[in-house]
Amino acid sequence: MIETRKLTKQYGNLFAVNQIDLKLEEGDVFGFIGPNGSGKTTTMRMIATLLEPDYGEAYVCGKSIYTHSEEIRRLVGYTPDFFGVYDDMTVMEYLEFFASTYRIKSSERRRICEEKLEMVDMGFKRDAMVNQLSRGQTQRIGLARTLLHDPAVLLLDEPASGLDPRARIEMRNLLKRLGELDKTVIVSSHILPELADVCTRVGMIEKGNLIVDGYVHEVMKKAREATLLYVRVTEEPERAANLVGQLDIVDRVDMVGEQLNVTLKPNVMDYSEIPTVLFEAGFKLNLFREEEVNLETAFMELTKGVQQ
Repeated sequence: MIETRKLTKQYGNLFAVNQIDLKLEEGDVFGFIGPNGSGKTTTMRMIATLLEPDYGEAYVCGKSIYTHSEEIRRLVGYTPDFFGVYDDMTVMEYLEFFASTYRIKSSERRRICEEKLEMVDMGFKRDAMVNQLSRGQTQRIGLARTLLHDPAVLLLDEPASGLDPRARIEMRNLLKRLGELDKTVIVSSHILPELADVCTRVGMIEKGNLIVDGYVHEVMKKAREATLLYVRVTEEPERAANLVGQLDIVDRVDMVGEQLNVTLKPNVMDYSEIPTVLFEAGFKLNLFREEEVNLETAFMELTKGVQQ
């Protein structure tokens, strides 16, 4: 559904996007992760045919961005990170106006607009003025507008940017529902927890380079090949560290204050002997847990040290 080949955009000596290769299939929900200025928006704008690359190629549903831009725009729903709304329009008038620009038949417009409003949980605001909506409500109305022509591909650039915590949760739940529609979705964010429960695949971009691309479980595994344990004993932490460090399954033990950060050797899954050895030596534990690997820790592990 979406394929890029060495897609590149350069401004002077700066590579905003540097030879990105990406291939997404129907039903993929791709989380595009990276800090502000990393190249996410530039990549999405090139795929949407709103910005021409300096080098490389991109295809949407098999159509080239160079030769079939008008057809691609009919296939794509693009939501920028911030968009304005027209004053002196109700929500329904706003959507019906855009439905007309999408050449949706007049007899179908009201029904389709109502349907998309319900999809984004905004039916109760159909008669409200668009310039009186909250930021979160405006974002959802924008998403309803993006869905009017039933695009096969959705490009959502920072859809939860600037939202309060409640609105961010509501947006995340909405993205989950979109993931069930068998559309190909790229959703970008620099706030990683937003994407953790939404995406089937993730890509991590830093300074224009796509450094990670894979299914979520693959990325997690790549981020942390060795298990890290947090251990704290009630007394004599140095002696406990020496004892644990002698075990065959342990690669190293780092002391952080009075806490033991125990790194196991690669592919070690069973670490039950560690608490057993400590108990037999007379130690009492008040902390023993495995570090949780999530998108945030994966990003920190896989992107550190990349230079411009």
